[in-house]
Amino acid sequence: MTASIYECRIAHTRVAPLRNAFRYRTYLWLVDLDQLPRYGPLASFRGRDHLGDPHRGIRENLDRFLAARGITRPGTVLMLAHARVLRYVFNPLTVYWCHRTDGTLACVVAEVHNTYGQRHAYLLHPGDRGQIRVPKQFYVSPFYPVDGSYRMSLPEPDPRPGGRLALSVVLDRPDGHSFAASVHGRALPATARTLAASAIRHPWPTAAVSARIRWQGIKLYRRGLPVTPRPAHRPQEGVR
Repeated sequence: MTASIYECRIAHTRVAPLRNAFRYRTYLWLVDLDQLPRYGPLASFRGRDHLGDPHRGIRENLDRFLAARGITRPGTVLMLAHARVLRYVFNPLTVYWCHRTDGTLACVVAEVHNTYGQRHAYLLHPGDRGQIRVPKQFYVSPFYPVDGSYRMSLPEPDPRPGGRLALSVVLDRPDGHSFAASVHGRALPATARTLAASAIRHPWPTAAVSARIRWQGIKLYRRGLPVTPRPAHRPQEGVR
């Protein structure tokens, strides 16, 4: 495949103890880790922005992560993520769809980043509809402890022009409160013209995403939502 750009709508909804919902638009890339595109300051993909050794490539680090968990090197890997733009990148969620040499899906890796410079990768084996439940193991929001479980729906996006992207993550907590995030978009061919148009519609999208998340946190704090202390985080084996 060639790379695709998805013009996306991202939604976050918190229902309790304070209700807070917001949406924003951005664009994401779907790329083959063996054929990473480069568009100068508007788009690049670097190992140090994702799991593993920052001096190795993304594909090599992912292969090492999977091998440590008994999974044979995939034939192909498709990654959905923000590219580095103007020397900055922040990916709240990066998803890797790992395929066997016969093209079937072997596993999915969901890599979560928080705003404290930490990350955690979840190894998933989704069902036919790309859905799975997994215990929460990583501190993300300062207003939630590390408890509960995620319900993730991560079907592989259609990379063809006009193809659909539809992902969702729901956090179910022991107290019954939940948080939901979703990503919906349509694919565009990753050409210089398409990228330029997306960059004009969404200036410096990686910095904008980070700023929006922090601004929502400030608003919740000002509304009186208590902050949960951040526990010590032990990096996963093979992941810095």
